[in-house]
Amino acid sequence: MKTRNLLLITFLTIFFGTNSFAQIQNFEWQNVQRQYLVRTPENYESLPVMFFLHGLGDNITRLDNEFHFQQVADNYGWMVVIPQALNEGYGSMWNAGLTASTTNDSGFLMALLDSLAVQYPVNQDSIFFTGFSMGGFMSHRMAIEHGDRINAAAPVSGLITTYMANHTAVAPVRILDIHGTNDPVVGYDGGSEYFGYQLGLSVENILNYWINANVCTNEPIIDTLPDTQNDGLRFVEYVYPGTKELRHLKVLGGNHSWYRNANQHDIDYITYIHDFFTGKISHNSVNSPTTGSLNVYPNPTSGQIKIELESPATIEIVDIQGRTIIQKQLESGIAFIDLGGIQSGVYFLKGNGATSKLVIE
Repeated sequence: MKTRNLLLITFLTIFFGTNSFAQIQNFEWQNVQRQYLVRTPENYESLPVMFFLHGLGDNITRLDNEFHFQQVADNYGWMVVIPQALNEGYGSMWNAGLTASTTNDSGFLMALLDSLAVQYPVNQDSIFFTGFSMGGFMSHRMAIEHGDRINAAAPVSGLITTYMANHTAVAPVRILDIHGTNDPVVGYDGGSEYFGYQLGLSVENILNYWINANVCTNEPIIDTLPDTQNDGLRFVEYVYPGTKELRHLKVLGGNHSWYRNANQHDIDYITYIHDFFTGKISHNSVNSPTTGSLNVYPNPTSGQIKIELESPATIEIVDIQGRTIIQKQLESGIAFIDLGGIQSGVYFLKGNGATSKLVIE
């Protein structure tokens, strides 16, 4: 039993936090009292919703204290929902398809969302799921089973179980998968040094699953984030353009941890995940809106595009392999570019320091 308890502890990330208070709320689901916390900003009219799913053996009070979710809600103007998993014999554990549990956590989480939508002005076009470890496993399951309602999911140190891999995703959904290459608990290859058996698909196979589900290109755009901190880690982005964006953050040297505090690491996961959910990631962000003075429409297009420029610029259309397909020097004002003869697919339009995704139908 002591050994098992030690293994459970490895699923908990240690943070520095302050004591805060939030009232635990109850929600009856299938004749069982379930618990959750909700954090909302002080003022709101329409609320994006982010579910944060805890790891194995964790609890929502500790999680709320350590992550300062009230501050997250205030900073972003979001509702943050922190639900509690039931005790399944290994500690509090989500039914992500890893064991033979009959608990319908997937149904519970969507029923909870529906209940909150009655109480709050929930923005149904901004429903997001993220979670760590077992919460990452469950985030994958939610995306697979409810991608028709969920706008994006960001599993951290979690896998798609073999059970869930046999299910077809109900709809394409934007995915950000974050995983450390040196994770001994939930391995990058899908195994576990602690439990001694395969927990789920390898990260490579998880990406293949979502490439197929989201109709993405097999060739990613790869970028390495700036190495600003001496933390022994490197963060590499893999972006797979498609019907819905698939993004993988590969943490070279990363272990079973949720990295936070940009003053200690090259990245803060909460900030990075929020920016992904809202399309604000600047590194090779294929879903970011046009920035700077570059405006183009229609997009998607089947032929000609119209570009508005505030100043002269060299405009490039680049394919996903980085090859320049068209390059033109344009004057300020309105210009047209004929794309006839270019194969349909996802391209990038560059100019005036801005990059936009361009879809040719």
